[in-house]
Amino acid sequence: MSETKKTSTRKRTKASLPAIPLEHGKLPPQAVDLEEAVLGALMLEKEAVNTAIDILQPKSFYKETHKKIFAAIQDLFQRSEPVDILTVTHELKKRGELDLIGGPYFITQLTNRVASAANIEFHARIIAQKYIQRELIRISSEIITDAYDETTDVFSLLDKAETSLFSVAEGNIRKNYESMSDLIRESIKQIEEAKNQESGVIGVPSGFTALDRVTSGWQPSDLVIIAARPAMGKTSYVLSLARNAAVDFGMPIAFFSLEMSSVQLVTRLVSAESEISSEKLRSGNLRNDEIQQIHTKISGLAEAPIFIDDTAGLSVFELRAKARRLKAQHNIQLLIIDYLQLMSGSGDTKGNREQEISMISRSLKSIAKELSIPVLALSQLSRAVETRGGDKRPQLSDLRESGSIEQDADMVQFIHRAEYYGLTEDEDGNSTQGMATIIIAKHRNGSVGDVKLKFVNQLAKFQDFEQGTNDFGDFDNATMPIGDDFDSPTLPSKMNDIDNFNYGVDDDDDDAPF
Repeated sequence: MSETKKTSTRKRTKASLPAIPLEHGKLPPQAVDLEEAVLGALMLEKEAVNTAIDILQPKSFYKETHKKIFAAIQDLFQRSEPVDILTVTHELKKRGELDLIGGPYFITQLTNRVASAANIEFHARIIAQKYIQRELIRISSEIITDAYDETTDVFSLLDKAETSLFSVAEGNIRKNYESMSDLIRESIKQIEEAKNQESGVIGVPSGFTALDRVTSGWQPSDLVIIAARPAMGKTSYVLSLARNAAVDFGMPIAFFSLEMSSVQLVTRLVSAESEISSEKLRSGNLRNDEIQQIHTKISGLAEAPIFIDDTAGLSVFELRAKARRLKAQHNIQLLIIDYLQLMSGSGDTKGNREQEISMISRSLKSIAKELSIPVLALSQLSRAVETRGGDKRPQLSDLRESGSIEQDADMVQFIHRAEYYGLTEDEDGNSTQGMATIIIAKHRNGSVGDVKLKFVNQLAKFQDFEQGTNDFGDFDNATMPIGDDFDSPTLPSKMNDIDNFNYGVDDDDDDAPF
């Protein structure tokens, strides 16, 4: 008799233990009663499904039976079929899961536990929040375990932590819809601001009059791809853009350089600003008045809000984290990446470079939207440009490694210098010496066409075409006045001579530093 009592006591004690796993001695965050209420409401009222379906996912629910029921409701909704007790029961039976969740009686009990679906959105958001808390606990536990493992690479762990946290945010924190009246007010506000701008530039100015006339400046949330073959001056172009926006307009700029060091970039900026060739700056063969000229002319550059990061092999997750910090701390208005093909993706593309580039371009567009700033990314072009006859103008099909770059971009620009290919005249018979053509091949929110700029090779500098000739002229035959001394010539630079100069670019760029 006593043995029977002991046995029944043991059974009762075991049955009374919670079926929910314990972590760190505590129950994970949960709201089982609200899960039951929400599922019941979904099977009672049609409008409840429309409200909760974009807030919750099957994994948002804590109990496994609730996950299965919501998955069945989700599938019915996607097939535009009615959602009620009978259809959900039939769907679960078809899946072979009806007995696993407790049979038709359990489904009926869910609907008996809710009187109205009036508060379903509030309840659904609580369930979603509990799921996020559980995910954060899970991720934190994994990070703690990996951090104690001495064989774990700390930088891989950092990337894993950031990736995991970002996936939680990306999958659960979504922007809600906006009403047409709110959007109309915002649109009218932008139109009025544009009307009051005498220059017509409503975005981040490029500093080039002809280019700003076409683009109205770099627009928030836009991904702009700037592509060219080696020696066209890609880096020089974006450096000029960064300098103009930061120095002339005081806009904070973030510049991520995966190819050149930050000191090399700044040396180019100093050369362009002081109008002394980079060759002279590197050699140190400078007169006292030239030193004085440098200090005088770069005072504005020294105070410019340009933030340069030259981390090699930067991943999209590192870029996102750094861009967020720069936006929060310095309110950056423009982000520049030099260049896209040197970035690394998530590492889960199994060696497929095209898929990796596609993921990178999508991520850059996502960053532009999230931070509401324009993102300018340099990109390489394939060698098909070199083999093409005629004027060798690049085309959208020349974008290297992925067609998704063209698809994701709001604007695609090509830099073309006919002079480099030995073409001395353009189609109108004008001299191509010192001329660079910015080809706007795609413009989602405006027109396409060509913009002519002046490229000063010796200074690695772009400027408005109209002012170019008088300011810099022909360096091969002219002397440039420096300081008070007008007798000392500035010799032609050998920046394009690979035997004398190389910034350490990749194999495809060995023929030029630009």
